[in-house]
Amino acid sequence: MDNNFTIGGQIVDLVNSRIISGVVVVRDGKISRIEEQPVGNTRFIMPGFVDAHVHIESSMLVPSEFARLATCHGTVATVSDPHEIANVLGVDGVNYMISNGRKVPFKFFFGAPSCVPSTPFETAGATLDAKTVESLLASPDIHYLSEMMNYPGVINGDPEIMAKIAAAKKYGKPIDGHAPAVTGEALRKYVGMGISTDHECFRMDGALEKIGLGMKILIREGSAAKNFKALIPLMETHPDKLMFCSDDKHPDELVKGHIEELVCRSIELGYNVFDVLKAASLNAVRHYKLDVGLLQPGDDADFIVVDDLRHPVARQTYIKGVLVAENGVSNIKYKETSKPNFFERPYLYAQDLFVSDEGRRIKVIECFDGQLITKCFPAEPKVENGGIVSDVERDILKMVVVNRYQPYTPVVAFIKGFGLKRGALASSVAHDSHNLVAVGVTDNDILHAINLLIEHKGGVTAYCNTEMMAVPLPVAGLMSNEDGYEVAAAYENVDALAKRLGSTLYAPFMTLSFMSLLVIPELKISDRGLFDGVRFGFTELYV
Repeated sequence: MDNNFTIGGQIVDLVNSRIISGVVVVRDGKISRIEEQPVGNTRFIMPGFVDAHVHIESSMLVPSEFARLATCHGTVATVSDPHEIANVLGVDGVNYMISNGRKVPFKFFFGAPSCVPSTPFETAGATLDAKTVESLLASPDIHYLSEMMNYPGVINGDPEIMAKIAAAKKYGKPIDGHAPAVTGEALRKYVGMGISTDHECFRMDGALEKIGLGMKILIREGSAAKNFKALIPLMETHPDKLMFCSDDKHPDELVKGHIEELVCRSIELGYNVFDVLKAASLNAVRHYKLDVGLLQPGDDADFIVVDDLRHPVARQTYIKGVLVAENGVSNIKYKETSKPNFFERPYLYAQDLFVSDEGRRIKVIECFDGQLITKCFPAEPKVENGGIVSDVERDILKMVVVNRYQPYTPVVAFIKGFGLKRGALASSVAHDSHNLVAVGVTDNDILHAINLLIEHKGGVTAYCNTEMMAVPLPVAGLMSNEDGYEVAAAYENVDALAKRLGSTLYAPFMTLSFMSLLVIPELKISDRGLFDGVRFGFTELYV
C-alpha cells in the first residue's frame, strides 16, 4: 500500500486544542508537514483512538483478527494486558500475542502480567515469578507492568510483589492498578508504591479519592462491566485524568463498535469535544509513552477521517500512513495462526457434581448485570434425594468450576442472578486462571455443557435437551484461530441461545467468566473452593 500522500480537511490538533484548515502531507508513513491553508473539504482529520486497557483474549480473537475488527471503528492502538493467555501458557503465551500482533498493521502495546496466577487460591497453567516478570520488562516489546490485582500483596509488602514493582521502576515503565473498593490508608499505601491507574472504579466517590491521590481513571465500558454512566461526570471536572477502555469485549460487540462509542456518547452528553478526544487518544499516548502519532510533524501517520466532529465515526483509518479500514470495511487480511493450548481435562461424570445436604443454609453468590462485584446471599437450599440441586423458581442455580490442567475433583457452589429456566452454560474463559466454569438448571445439563467444552479443548457452550451450541476456542482455550467476523456471528448465536434458555443478563458468558475472579469481592469461586473476597480467603459453602 502507498503511504506517501496528501490529505486535506479540518485538522484536529489535540496537542494545541485547536482545529485548523489545511493539508496533511504523509511521506514514508510519517507526517512530513502540515500546511495551514483554506480547503474546500469539510471532513475532519484527527488522531486515531486508543483503548487504554484491554485483554485481547476476551474478544475470543487472536490479535491479528482483533485488529481487523477494531480498525473499522477508528482504533489504531491498544494498551493490552496478556495475562489471560499468560495464566494458561506463561511467557510462551505472551510471546505468542506479540508475534501474532506483528502480522498486521496495528499498534499493540503489551504489558508484563503482574499476577500469574492472580492469587495463590487457584490453579493456573503457569506461574510468572518476579525474576520472569523482570526479564519481560527488560524487553522493548513490553511497555508497562500490567494491572496489579494482588492489592493485598501490595498493601502488606509481599516480597514477590515488591520485586515486580521495583523491576517496573528500574526500567521506567508505568504500573497499572486494579483496586476495587480499596480506600483510605490501604489505598494510600497502594498508590504510594507508584501504581498510577485504575479501571475498577464503579462509583464517583471511589474515583475521586483515587484522583486525589494522583491516579488516572480509566472509564470502562466492556461487555460485562459498564461504568461509563457512573463515571462520565469526571469529564467535566478532571478531564486530564481520564482515559477510555473496554477491558473485556466480546466479538459480537466489537463488530458493532469500540472506543468510538464512548466518544460519541460523551459528546452527545455535552462534554467538551477536545476533552473527550484527548481521553480517547492523547491522554493514553502520553501516560504510557506510546509510539502513536498525534498529528504532529514527525509523528507516525496514525489518524482517522470523520464526517462530523459531533459524531466522530471513522470513515477512514490510517496507521503509519496505511489505509487499514474504510467505510466500516477492514483492509487487513486474515492471517493463519498456530493453536497453542494447555488442556488436560478428562470427561466428567454425574457423581462429580453431587453436593450432599447438611441441613444448613448455604452461601449463594449473587451476581449483578453490568458489574463484576458480587454479594453473599444466605439461602435455604433445595434438596432432592439427599443432594442440593438448582432451584429455578428462586433463581438459585448450581455453579461448577473444573480444573482444566489437572484431573482434580470439581468445586460446586450456587449462584443467583443468571435467570436460566432450562439448560446450562459453560466456558473455558474463566478469569484469571481459565479453568472451566459452568452454571445450569440440572446436573445433567451442566454435565453435557462441560463435556462438550472438553470435547473441543476449550470454548463456550450452551446446552439443553433439545439444542446445543459451541464456539471452539483452540488457542489456549481462550481464542479462536478463525475469521473474526465468523467468530462474532457464532458467538452471537450461542449468546442468543443462552438468552432463550432464560438468562436475563446482558452478557451471560462474560458474567460467567468473572465469577471465578477472586480479586473482585465479595463471594467468588475457584477450582479449589468458595472464596470470600472481603476476608481474602476460602470459606465454607454452608452458613
